[in-house]
Amino acid sequence: MEKVIRRALVSVYHKEGLAEILKLLHEQGVEFVSTGGTSTFIEGLGYPCVAVEDLTKYPSMLGGRVKTLHPAIQGGILARRGHETDQKEVLEYGLSLIDLVIVDLYPFEATVASGASEEDIIEKIDIGGISLIRGAAKNFEDVVIIPSQADYATLLEILRERGARTTLEERRHFARRAFAVSSHYDSAIFRYFDGEERSALRLTADEAKPLRYGENPHQKGVFYGDLDRYFEQLHGKELSYNNLQDVEAAVSLIQDFSEPTFAILKHNNACGCASRPTLLEAWTDALAGDPVSAFGGVLVANRPIDVATAHEIDKLFLEVLIAPDFEAEALTILEGKKNRILLRQKEAIDARWSYRSMLGGVLAQETDRAVETTAEMKPVTKVAPTAEELTDLVFATKLVKHSKSNAIVLSKGGQLIASGVGQTSRVDALKQAIEKARHFGFDLKGAVLASDAFFPFDDCVTLAAEAGITAIAQPGGSVRDADSIAAADRLGVAMVMTGVRHFKH
Repeated sequence: MEKVIRRALVSVYHKEGLAEILKLLHEQGVEFVSTGGTSTFIEGLGYPCVAVEDLTKYPSMLGGRVKTLHPAIQGGILARRGHETDQKEVLEYGLSLIDLVIVDLYPFEATVASGASEEDIIEKIDIGGISLIRGAAKNFEDVVIIPSQADYATLLEILRERGARTTLEERRHFARRAFAVSSHYDSAIFRYFDGEERSALRLTADEAKPLRYGENPHQKGVFYGDLDRYFEQLHGKELSYNNLQDVEAAVSLIQDFSEPTFAILKHNNACGCASRPTLLEAWTDALAGDPVSAFGGVLVANRPIDVATAHEIDKLFLEVLIAPDFEAEALTILEGKKNRILLRQKEAIDARWSYRSMLGGVLAQETDRAVETTAEMKPVTKVAPTAEELTDLVFATKLVKHSKSNAIVLSKGGQLIASGVGQTSRVDALKQAIEKARHFGFDLKGAVLASDAFFPFDDCVTLAAEAGITAIAQPGGSVRDADSIAAADRLGVAMVMTGVRHFKH
């Protein structure tokens, strides 16, 4: 059922984009009711405006905290047009019916993010605006609610097409948007007051991106979040559910490296990675780590993609390539494949907590930000690692942190030469890594090993030494640490304890 807009209450913080709406409403004979700065803005455009105070017979009070919280306003919004008793009371109390409410709330989140004082933050908790939004949304059968600046454009389109008339479907759409806005706003306020207590979980995301499907074609998939904050997609098909999982794994890994580094991931695990003086060298050695698994992989670099590197990358079939930037000619080369996804990463992922659905609920944990340095590696054997081995151990621990457990990473000269991931035993993970390294022709003599968790037995130390590995990094913490250390001493292998586990499911 269509409804005609005859009177509009406008009370907004952001006025950009409002002028054209007001112009069209005025041309349709709509009367404006407003408050404070918005009223001044409307009159400044040359349109008459009734002050809220003229309807309530009360001035704005308590420093502007109380303006629209009055039966004359809420009654005009909530009165049901087809309800006999409501309409009798409208006449009895002289209420002015309001058909359109346009609200844009105080910027609470932006104020918190700015580092403002608590006094300023508290004053940005909108009370009247939220009440207007909820009242108008509840009465969506008769009233249009525009709950934020983000919805101005939709209203403008309606006004241009049909004038000051809306359908029930449109009003219901705006009501849904209204409760999304109000619930997000209240969640942000709760999180501010809750601080680090985390007494309850309140997560909201306005952006919903339907995916082609979920993890498998028979499953639906949706991404909730703001991809545009972190990435600009320069080319290729739409990102899938599995693409997004690999993209997160890739950018999380590359953030731990400062030197020029290239990594190749498959199913959330690195199958190739190298740090080198130039990006081309890093790419070449990352690919050498496992050129078979690299096929159809997700690639990530922490330097802009240059022309020489682009030519080499172009020889490989890949799903996604992520980099901080692309040289113009390099981009042209890489755009040669229609479906190849090219992402420019705008900023680092800064989430402090990670979440996972579980048993109908949610698991939450702090993001693993630990990155071991040479200074944090405690030698525990008679033979100490060399400076070169320590550098490789740091490299390896960064990779094992981002690998599925049980995980073993072997590296040499700033290059991933093999890993064993997702195994049910640490011995199997090491055997897998050794076999893989040998398959691709790597000499394990002088290589180093990083484990994501402690060795419960000394068998991994023995296997590593027999393969030619000369240094091991493990977190320690087992009741049998002494056995592993004794084995390393007996076999002449250097071992360091990092003290940090990176067990990752």
